Amino acid sequence: MRCVFCAIADGSADAARVLAEPHVYAFLDARPLFKGHVLVMPRVHVPTLDDLPADTIAPLFGAVQRVARAVERGMGAEGTFIALNNKVSQSVPHLHVHVVPRRKGDGLRGFFWPRGKYESDAERAEVARRIVAALD
Repeated sequence: MRCVFCAIADGSADAARVLAEPHVYAFLDARPLFKGHVLVMPRVHVPTLDDLPADTIAPLFGAVQRVARAVERGMGAEGTFIALNNKVSQSVPHLHVHVVPRRKGDGLRGFFWPRGKYESDAERAEVARRIVAALD
């Protein structure tokens, strides 16, 4: 089965295009959180952030930055919410970044995440140590 986002990027599936560049494509989400919700993706099919070629990182996130500015100006938004689901909750297995216009009092509170806290400073330090070790 063909990737629907690849089909959107090559023009064989319909979408409201916002940006088309050699390495990046952006279009309006068909089921927006708020009007002006844009998806920004690499043109090359990559399922996750881990798969993104290094030479595509700057074009992708540069486009995210430009689209965020444009969403604010174009939609009269006070800010934006930027999100990237990586593996879990990724409804289409083609890496994409959500740019959602935001306004104070827009009703998007807490959104996805229940907040927690570390049981102790020692637990927090151990979690940080594990992540640092995985970076090496």
